[in-house]
Amino acid sequence: MARRKSKGPPHHRASGSTALPIGFEQRVPIADDTGRAALVAALSTASPISIRLNPNKPFMIDAEAVPWCANGRYLEDRPAFTLDPLFHAGAYYVQEASSMLLEKAVVATGCHERDVIALDLCAAPGGKSTHLLQLLTPNSLLVANELHAERRAVLTENCWKHGSPNVMIAGSQAGDLEPLTSCFDLILLDAPCSGEGMFRKDPFARAQWSERLVEQCAATQQGLAKHAWQALNPGGALVYSTCTWEPMENEVQVAELVAQGGECLELPIDPAWGVERSELHGVVGYRCYPHRVRGEGFFLSVVRKPGQLELHESPEGYKEHISLPWVKPSMCFESFERNGILYARPAAWSRELERLSAALRITAPGLPYAERKGEGWAPHAALALSNALDRSTASEVALNQPDAIRFLRGEALMADGAEGMSLASFEGIGLGWMHGAGTRWNNRWPSAWRIRMHASEAAAVPWSKQ
Repeated sequence: MARRKSKGPPHHRASGSTALPIGFEQRVPIADDTGRAALVAALSTASPISIRLNPNKPFMIDAEAVPWCANGRYLEDRPAFTLDPLFHAGAYYVQEASSMLLEKAVVATGCHERDVIALDLCAAPGGKSTHLLQLLTPNSLLVANELHAERRAVLTENCWKHGSPNVMIAGSQAGDLEPLTSCFDLILLDAPCSGEGMFRKDPFARAQWSERLVEQCAATQQGLAKHAWQALNPGGALVYSTCTWEPMENEVQVAELVAQGGECLELPIDPAWGVERSELHGVVGYRCYPHRVRGEGFFLSVVRKPGQLELHESPEGYKEHISLPWVKPSMCFESFERNGILYARPAAWSRELERLSAALRITAPGLPYAERKGEGWAPHAALALSNALDRSTASEVALNQPDAIRFLRGEALMADGAEGMSLASFEGIGLGWMHGAGTRWNNRWPSAWRIRMHASEAAAVPWSKQ
């Protein structure tokens, strides 16, 4: 089966616990024996630990920067992220550093400078989707798609915790894109792959690898790329990436797009980073090897579709100000109800949203900002974490670290004079909702998101004030 991306923060595993698969070394596209030996040696070293800060939430740390990502940071050790309220608040995302190269890809396309409609086709667990939300303009729209329900739930959680309201979640197969010809300006295809780039940190990736798996993955990738390419607007860009080094899964797939008139884009890469520029099979790609880059294995290529990318026009009758409860009045949203939940979505994209909804299985059609409670409405958990929340409309209770952990475990918090609905916050960042019941705050943190681990022997996060 194809290598799937982790559902959450990557676990720090003992390196070298499983031998490298037979046949792997001979397939790695490194020309010299010295380089190949250096790669094999690097696969037995500890994986670097890195996070990506969320610039829309007030949290900064003094740590070494990931040079190709403005908000990427390296940590010296892996702390207990699960016991950090800021992690649950979406103040940062635990992400492998090489994959943050996506930032340079988006910059190369120019899509960070204009309002676009983008698709992350294989989006779970959400690291690259949340990175895209940071890179795109606030008025752009991202469709984050994941076919598998369990993984899609994690994707949804991570997107909501990140806090950008301009995202909708879908659970469609790639074939569902057929009615959406020339729909998206930017598509990220982070394709399922044979997982060679994860050999250092994941023994399962080593154990499942085979030459047959490579062939199976290549066939899957070809189908995904075909559907993505036809859904791309003329002049739009497709970012193709994997966590493997196999040319059959990388350059060969990109070459199919180039054969249809696609043009590979050059990325602004500093040679000091150690990222290797590849021209295998006549296409331009970028490879990260752990003996050269402080990160895991990764491949990325950017292909522009022939044509001119057109500007999007606002639909007729577009209302610039639609007042929604608990939502910032400056946000230009339209509202609708589905299954007892009120969703807000960007009004400027109403025409495109109708087309998307007709073709795709949309599971979260916008920002859920309210849910029915009895005869009335209560603010939704996602709104507490969102940049769209108007914090002047709700009372707020600032929690210390121990109480924040209790809240994230789903516990009620004892307090005198607790009344009404209040926002629980930590270090100035919204966490979730509590409802006062006189002597206690009843907890509205979603049960699926609760902390279930106990105190860990792992070190606390270095920025903890506990």
